[in-house]
Parts: sequence; C-alpha cells; structure tokens
Amino acid sequence: MHRNPFSDAEIDGRIDRFRTVLVERGLDAAILSSPENVFYFTGLDHWGYFAPHMLVLPLERQPVLVTRAMEETAVGNMVHSARFQGHSDSETAADVTARVLKDLGLTGKRIGIESWSAGLSHGLARSLQAQAEADWQDVSGEVDALRLVKSPEEQALIRQAARVTDAATQAAIDAIGEGVQEREVGAACLGAMARAGGDPPGFGPFIRPQARLGEEHTTWGQSAYRGGETVFLELAGCVGRYNTPNGRLVQIGPMTDHNRRVADLSQRAFDAVLEALRPGRTAREVYAAWQAVVDEGGLSHYRRHHCGYCAGIAFPPTWTGGNSVMGLRHDSDLEIRTGMTFHVMSWLMGTGQGDFFLSNCVLLGEQGPEVLTTSPHINEA
Repeated sequence: MHRNPFSDAEIDGRIDRFRTVLVERGLDAAILSSPENVFYFTGLDHWGYFAPHMLVLPLERQPVLVTRAMEETAVGNMVHSARFQGHSDSETAADVTARVLKDLGLTGKRIGIESWSAGLSHGLARSLQAQAEADWQDVSGEVDALRLVKSPEEQALIRQAARVTDAATQAAIDAIGEGVQEREVGAACLGAMARAGGDPPGFGPFIRPQARLGEEHTTWGQSAYRGGETVFLELAGCVGRYNTPNGRLVQIGPMTDHNRRVADLSQRAFDAVLEALRPGRTAREVYAAWQAVVDEGGLSHYRRHHCGYCAGIAFPPTWTGGNSVMGLRHDSDLEIRTGMTFHVMSWLMGTGQGDFFLSNCVLLGEQGPEVLTTSPHINEA
C-alpha cells in the first residue's frame, strides 16, 4: 500500500474500454467516486479514501483526480493517468469538481455519476449537482462490470495475494489450541500476512470462538480458547489491493461424527461449484449445483443467500470490492466468464445435523477453475 501496481499500458487500456462505454451511453464524461473504481483507473493505493475522491473522466482530455490537497505527494508518486486537483479543507471536493467540469468545457453536457457509491455522500452529490449544470446520468455498476474479468497483470497480483492468504491461514491454524489467547492467534495471523509480502487487507481477519460463530463480521476477543470448541477463520491476503479470501474451521480436539459427515458434504458441494463454474453459465446455475448436492445429502431444508461472490480489488472496510456483493445467488443472471475470480463458499452452519464451513479463492482460467488458496480443509488442533 504505497505503490501503483499497474503498467501505464494496463491503465490506458482500461480507460479506453470505459470511454467506449461512455460513447455507447451517449455521455460526454463520467465522475467516478468508488475507491475501487478510482484505483482501477489511477493505481492510487493509500488510506486516504476516507475522504472523497472524484475522478473526472472525459471522452478525450486527460482525466482529473480531485481530492484533498494534502494527498499531492502520494498522487504524484503513484498516478500517471490523471491530473491532480487538490482542495483545501475549507472547501469540498464538490466545489472543486464543479470548477473542473467548467474548465473542461463540460457545462451542460451529459455526465455520468455513480449514484450507488460509498465514496459519494448524498450531501456531496447534491452540492455538486447544484453547482454544475449538466444532464446527469447514473453509471453505477458500469466500471464494476469491466472489473469482473481480470487481465494477466491482475491475475499475477491475485496469485501473489493467494500465497499470502495461505501463509496467514496456516499461521492461525498452527496457533490455535486449548488455553491460547484469542489475540495471540490474531497476532500470529497478521504477522504471517505481513512477512509473506501482504498489504493491509480490505477487512478482517475474522477469527472467532464457538460462542460467537454466528457473528458475521467480528473477530478475536480477550478470552482463551477452550478444549473441544470450534474456531472460525475467514481472512484474505492482499497484494496491490487484490484480496483473495478463504475460510476454515479449526476443531480443538477430535471432530464429532456429525460434523465429519457434514464436512464431507461441504467438500462435495464445493466440488460441484467448481464443476459448474464454466463460461456462459449463470450464477443461478452455479448456486443450483451447490444446492443440489446439499439436498441430496439430506439437508434439503437448508438454504444460503449465496455460495460465493466475485472477488478482486477492495478497500477497507470490505474485501468484496465495494458496497454491493455480486454473489453466486439462486436468483442471479450474472454471466460466468473466463478471467473472473470468486470467493467460493460451501457453508453448512446451523444445519441441525452438524456444522462445517470451507471457502477458497477460485480463478476461472482458460483451462477451467483453479483453486488458488490451498491450506488443509480439515483442521483438528
């Protein structure tokens, strides 16, 4: 987190592809505010995205990145594809962006804006639209769709991140044991992440004891692990903002027969997802393949909201790539394409007949799906 991980040719190609989208939409420019999308076109990798970043991307002239003036050094070091325009803390990004639009001759033009963006508050959007005359059009999701298929440069970063995930996952597994403090496991995991070459991930790691298994987004506390309990791990390594999540359960002591049977079912359902991940299929077909195995295994009463989701670029506070999740859901028509990356999840928790969970980062390559995270699926401490 201090470098632009992309070649100039990579970013130039992305800008060209997005400009084609703008032409197809009859737009003269777009203003992008999602941190993931600003990063996609600039390579700006820092923690400054808590404040608004507005990337004005016109059809022909050089893009302009508007954010706080104090970020000038970081932008100058990392960004080659856009001109920097800073603002003082006595004005807002909307004030300066309105002036940039005027300077670029975009007054009164058709301009796209990301209405659904964690980087664009309601007040900021209203201020911009009040100051800049334009025919505003919603372009939410347009860049996200371009980001779904990963280029060779992106795939190289994803593979590096997966190795970080494996190192951190194994370190956490090795550290878990009866009487071990929860925070010590967290320290071992984070230390391994950094030593393996990882950047700070989008969020997590999530490391929870059995008493808190149902808490979706909490992590270690101040207690010690007990013999016989199950510990939940879900974490992502990160390199160049590419996050590669995986998840494991660690049993302190031997697994029960019920859990072992569900573990076998979870593995078979995971394998069914891999078999179903083929170009041209839809996310709903992939989910149906997972659910069919679960049904045949005697858990026809059990349903999940998804069996995975698209993964890639992500900034805190998420590793899902923004404020929406493109899931492998029962009702999704998302088309599966070569070059996509997924966090595939085979989650069988609270079934009433046993519990197990495993997940991996999976890249759909030219030869089919490749499981990138490889630490053991069954773990008994």
